[in-house]
Amino acid sequence: MMNRDVADLPSGPLDVYRKKASFSWKDMVRFIDGEDVYLFKQHVFRTLENDPLFARQPGEDVPIEKKRELNFLRYLLGKLQLKLCSTCRVLCSVSRYFLKTEFVINSPDFEAAKFWVGNLGKTATHAVVYAQLYTPDQVCHGLHSFVVPLRDPKTLLALPGVLVTAHCLFCLFQDPKKRFGASLGALSGGRVYITRMALINLKLALTVAIRFSAARRQFGPTDTEEIPVLEYQLQQWRLIPYLAAAYALENFTKSILMNFVEFQIGQMLKDNSDTAGMGREIHAIGCSSKPLGSWTAQRGIQECREACGGHGYLAMNRLGDLRDDNDPNCTYEGDNNVLLQQTSSYLLSWLHAKQRDGVRIESPFHTVDFLEESQEILKSRFTALTVDDCVDSAVPLAAYKWLVCFLLEESQKKLEQERASGNDDFEARNNCQVYYCRSLAMAYIEHTCLQRFHELTTNQDTPAGLRPVLRKLCALYGLWSLSSHMATLYQGSYWSGRKPAELVQMAILTLCSQLKDDAVALVDVLAPTDFILNSPIGCADGQIYNHLWSTVMQGSKVLERPSWWKEFCSDKPVLGSLRPKL
Repeated sequence: MMNRDVADLPSGPLDVYRKKASFSWKDMVRFIDGEDVYLFKQHVFRTLENDPLFARQPGEDVPIEKKRELNFLRYLLGKLQLKLCSTCRVLCSVSRYFLKTEFVINSPDFEAAKFWVGNLGKTATHAVVYAQLYTPDQVCHGLHSFVVPLRDPKTLLALPGVLVTAHCLFCLFQDPKKRFGASLGALSGGRVYITRMALINLKLALTVAIRFSAARRQFGPTDTEEIPVLEYQLQQWRLIPYLAAAYALENFTKSILMNFVEFQIGQMLKDNSDTAGMGREIHAIGCSSKPLGSWTAQRGIQECREACGGHGYLAMNRLGDLRDDNDPNCTYEGDNNVLLQQTSSYLLSWLHAKQRDGVRIESPFHTVDFLEESQEILKSRFTALTVDDCVDSAVPLAAYKWLVCFLLEESQKKLEQERASGNDDFEARNNCQVYYCRSLAMAYIEHTCLQRFHELTTNQDTPAGLRPVLRKLCALYGLWSLSSHMATLYQGSYWSGRKPAELVQMAILTLCSQLKDDAVALVDVLAPTDFILNSPIGCADGQIYNHLWSTVMQGSKVLERPSWWKEFCSDKPVLGSLRPKL
């Protein structure tokens, strides 16, 4: 029978901080994950740990060919081409449907080859291929997906009409009509999942960096006393805001996944009441949540790497791997900067509809509803007078509402100016991205993330014992994110004078200090088991040096000479034998 209790963590140097925590980390686990999800995750972790396939020697460097062998998949998604298209409408691969017979998949030229397909390499037997669908009457029905066989599963040899390696070309390849798939619509879901993937990388990096910072001692007020580096204000300021961001994104990604599921259910049930509106909003959210998640993780993992000093650079501690693993999140399923244009266009379309047709701004998932009151919001100003006023998440939330409204109006004005100067719509929109539409899209998604976190912290269903620490995390995330928009806040006169910036900065430092003693318990909530984390300096017991030494000494052939030692020793120059020739 499965033990339904949250397991205790091993004792060690981190106990000092765990005893200082203001909340029960086990209660937080149950609240964040839910008991069933927690138990399922632990079951998966144990299964992986007990499977010989995942057995590794500490510090083992797995050769790239072995990694490919272990990680091969039998399916893949074939969407991107060698000549990357900015719009799915001009995707070049063609499928022609011959009535009552089959589909024929064809790549017109090498530029239409499916490219950037990481799983394609040597072992994939099938692919989901996106192609333009043409019927016998020569009418193009747009982009559709097809499950296409690539190789013989028994021999792994390419099928006739398929040229396949890390790319894939189809030459009039015949595919039975039963393999016809659904039309394009899953990319928004993919971007939502990528946001979650980036968050997982960030959580792993924070677990390593904060546990290391709590256990690592360096310098102190006297020559005989050293203190944990987590006690230093600079270390807190570098790491704890990213911890707050991780909690904000944890709540946000779950909420948008539920939005996406609601949208998918509506499609399956053919409920047309608001499916189109849901689809547009999900698209806008997905196009901006991926930049928010992947860029936050990118910056956060790098900060974690540097905050651990040289140990953070050491390969066995995994921070380099996490940084590398997260990096493609910024570009696949669409480059972040390009995707943000989709979100800003969505927001501008609402403002245009309201001004032209008097449409009420109200969306299915309520991410734009506050824009209906934009004129009143734009009259508001920053009113906090003390640091205590600022450490309430309602303060940055109100500022974000003003910020989005201001950037929306400024972006529209800039767009109209570009058009009035003679630029066509394409050129006008291109010239509105920097400082306007791009900033608008980022402010919108940051506001949405903060809004949902704020709602969680004020919800009566949130356990009372957890609310105080969650409110601090929410306020810190809001203020820290808002601080990147200081210039705009002053530009639009929401802030004036020195006081607002000083209060926000002091509030950020105050919250970092208040959360310092909770930081270890907060990463305990997010952390997987030591086996999954696989980082000597991130282990739950905090015995960083013991684990480092053990990992080094257990490495394969660590005490042996290299295989090429004779080459090094033979023909070795004798000291003093080399003389300058000039």
